[in-house]
Amino acid sequence: MKRASEARRADPLVQLSLEQLRERTSMKWRAHPADVLPLWVAEMDVPLAPPVAEALHRAIDLGDTGYPYGTAYAEALAEFARERWRWDGVRVERTAVVPDVMMGIVEVLRLITDPGDAVVVCSPVYPPFYAFVTHDARKIVEARLGPDLRVDLDTLEEAFVRARSQGRRAAFLMSNPHNPTGVVHTREELRAIARLAGEHGVRVIADEIHAPLVLPGATFIPFLSIEGSENGFALTSASKAWNLAGLKAALVIAGPGAADDLRRMPEEVGHGPSHLGVIAHTAAFRKGGAWLDELIVGLDANRTLLGQLIAEHLPEAHYRPPEGTYLAWLDCTWLGLHDDRQGDELGVVSDVAGPAKMFLDRARVALSSGHVFGSGGAGCVRANFATSPDVLRQALSRMGRAVREP
Repeated sequence: MKRASEARRADPLVQLSLEQLRERTSMKWRAHPADVLPLWVAEMDVPLAPPVAEALHRAIDLGDTGYPYGTAYAEALAEFARERWRWDGVRVERTAVVPDVMMGIVEVLRLITDPGDAVVVCSPVYPPFYAFVTHDARKIVEARLGPDLRVDLDTLEEAFVRARSQGRRAAFLMSNPHNPTGVVHTREELRAIARLAGEHGVRVIADEIHAPLVLPGATFIPFLSIEGSENGFALTSASKAWNLAGLKAALVIAGPGAADDLRRMPEEVGHGPSHLGVIAHTAAFRKGGAWLDELIVGLDANRTLLGQLIAEHLPEAHYRPPEGTYLAWLDCTWLGLHDDRQGDELGVVSDVAGPAKMFLDRARVALSSGHVFGSGGAGCVRANFATSPDVLRQALSRMGRAVREP
């Protein structure tokens, strides 16, 4: 029988030392002092996937750093969707390249809503949903997740009614898989969402950036594969699954009934993506499958390890193992450190409050503060477990000592 260390040799999560990671200059590793273990922002502690690195090196060697062109990105996603999700619904002519998923969401909202219209979100949810939507003069209507952290359909319908109460247009901005809970919506849940949206005249935009990161035991279902989703949109990229946040490029996918809307997207939006970003994301979807498989094995192992470490060091914390993503949602309300104030909602360092502030100050572990995820987030923290087992062990040990010691 292989030892655990041997079994994980190909795992990208165990290939970089803490010293190597601290040489990075990205937000995760530079926003806090060097004694802090960062488990907050959605960057993974992995080397670049070899097919992506090779594609970028080739571009640099050729001086291929001009403007993006062509449909290779959409074609690569279509191939990936057929292979991974058994979905043949990505049509190149119904896609558009945008700078990133959130900027793409804003542009889609501009196509299907007006300033002052409502955008429904299921809270607690990814903080930029609040910031980007409200900064573009739309208003948020929350539909709280249920106690099981899944979409509560009755609450969602009530939110749809509120959003449409004055006869204005409305949209539902859905996280699929859900960030921060890691819930992967089932086919039945998505059918119910599509039905409710159709009945109430609400357009659906699905943020599916974490779609490749579904862990064993769950299955990703693209929203646009669901009957009744024809006038919806989905947005995705290789950013989360292959750690490409700094290489800007994403795709908008329109359902058949939304194709005319997508054609109205301003031409200049397509000037924002990086050519190197398009090259990297295309290579990831087209040739990065084997690397992704190894990553998912490692994330699954870390998901289990995190549960064991929480049971050992923070037994009072409530943790539902995520079905997808590399993010864990920990209910720490037992600490009595609730903070219900509304933060900047961008999830930046200055918005650390409640349990996250205590763990940062006393344990020197950086986590995402729950209050910026909207209603239902106070007293919770989000932890990024896309790191090495050693870092996870150090972090949870520190957090346990911070709680126990006066």
